[in-house]
Amino acid sequence: MIIYLVIFGVAIALLFDFLNGMNDAANSIATIVSTKVLSPLGAVAWAASFNFIAYFIFGVSVAATIGKGIVDPKLINVYFIIAALIGAIIWVYACTRFGMPISVSHSLIGGLIGPGLLAGGIAAISGGKILLVLLFIVLSPVIGLLLGYLVMIIVMHLFKRTTPLKVDGYFRVLQLASSAVFSLGHGSNDAQKTMGIIWALLIGAQMIPADADLPHWVVISCYSAIALGTLTGGWKVIKTLGVGLTDLKPVGGFCAETAGAITVIGSSLAGIPVSTTHTITGSIMGVGLTRRLSAVRWGVAGNIVTAWVLTIPVTMLISMLIYAVLRWFFM
Repeated sequence: MIIYLVIFGVAIALLFDFLNGMNDAANSIATIVSTKVLSPLGAVAWAASFNFIAYFIFGVSVAATIGKGIVDPKLINVYFIIAALIGAIIWVYACTRFGMPISVSHSLIGGLIGPGLLAGGIAAISGGKILLVLLFIVLSPVIGLLLGYLVMIIVMHLFKRTTPLKVDGYFRVLQLASSAVFSLGHGSNDAQKTMGIIWALLIGAQMIPADADLPHWVVISCYSAIALGTLTGGWKVIKTLGVGLTDLKPVGGFCAETAGAITVIGSSLAGIPVSTTHTITGSIMGVGLTRRLSAVRWGVAGNIVTAWVLTIPVTMLISMLIYAVLRWFFM
């Protein structure tokens, strides 16, 4: 019986990873599509490739944070993980369908917190890691905004004597590189979150020891799932980020992606699960602010922030309810 539940749990986790790539495709390609450097299909193929290449570059420190650092591992079982994943998937799918860029990372964290509170109360939540995650809900878009603004100002200064036509030509090429690096950052941080949840599932089901390394097949399958999800593209989300937030030219797209990549890759190396959505949104806003305050469409930004604020509480409540039902019938 337990083996079938684990297989089901892994399948649900990979579905979540697929939806992660689908919603967060916008993070990697919104700027490159809106500036018309690549066609939408070319852009998602480009991003998906670099999502997968991230496997060969980065370690699994973010996976360890998700798998062992959010909730007391002793409380985790198969039903716990299934409840967490289903709660996260419901929220991610709904937001993707309505074109709302949300933090897939935080939906997963909220999904873990809900059953954790039900199983062990507030003591079950690993305070230090949670505080770090909550801190970066605020810090990652702020860092992205400041870096986006700073990089754009530096580039404007360096190219102030260059004609707009030449600048456009240069940055159409450079934006391919910046998009690739940001996609690497996305793969390094986001795919690892699903690795962490499968790691916790295998430990909770006692299929591997608590001190075991992350199995190789988990790494390959998670990077493959997020790359496939990116290939499908969440087109409504791409439109919201790439067109709805501010008007971008290739130079602005390059600066936003560069700022976002620095933030996300730095966080990945430190083992901090951050939201690539929060980061790239802040970076795009920072680029827009170099023109004027009104260049950012603050109504769209407000809707995005509302979804960010709701993500952890909503997924926490959904997953808690699902776990309560599963415990009632099966435990």
